[in-house]
Amino acid sequence: MTDLIRTESPAELPAIEPLDFLVVAPHPDDAELGMGGTIIRMVEQGYRVGILDLTSGEPTPHGSETLRRQETELATSFLNVAWRGNAGLPNRSLENTLENRAILASYFRVLRPRWIFAPYWEDAHPDHIAATQLAEAARFWAKLSKTEMPGERHHPERLYYYYCIHLRLAISPSWIVNISDQWERKLSAIQAYESQFITGRAENAPTLLDRFRDDAAYWGKLINRDYGEPFATKEPLALDSLRDLI
Repeated sequence: MTDLIRTESPAELPAIEPLDFLVVAPHPDDAELGMGGTIIRMVEQGYRVGILDLTSGEPTPHGSETLRRQETELATSFLNVAWRGNAGLPNRSLENTLENRAILASYFRVLRPRWIFAPYWEDAHPDHIAATQLAEAARFWAKLSKTEMPGERHHPERLYYYYCIHLRLAISPSWIVNISDQWERKLSAIQAYESQFITGRAENAPTLLDRFRDDAAYWGKLINRDYGEPFATKEPLALDSLRDLI
């Protein structure tokens, strides 16, 4: 699985088949927490899905660069995505700079995803806010001509938002994905990040994992399913058919 956690710069990446979806995550574990079940479901449906972690996520109280990478590799094995990379940007001080915007836009040009997912735009964590701002700006920059960025001009069709937030918001999502059949694998992917969610935590109930299950069950209840994941959009959704509505 190590070869899926790419660390090259965009210009050094080997040519791959274009992705259908690219999930932009501020830190390793954000993609799993926010939309791990949906990632698994999309892969099962035959879509090519990639994840780009912008930072290492370290330092943390119980983690390290090496340990977090090992945990990310294990988590990725449960998701079965086509590609996963790390942009190597600084944790805790991620910023929406022109330099970082060009880096992310370069990934978009090389990976050529049709759709982008980024964190919900309102959060208490500055890294999450910066990641979303970068994704929005890079989506536009990726289509620029007369630039030194690698790859060909590319404009992802839509940018959607997943919830992995540090605010206690009463959110009203645009839609909810049924992840009942994918929940257990999502939970396994989350549990892979032992240093973040298990080590050093009090053993009394409810644990963080219990809370994650409760959240997924709440969203599932709203669509009359066991488990769900919420999403938001700033642009209208377009449907060719109503057959998939539940």
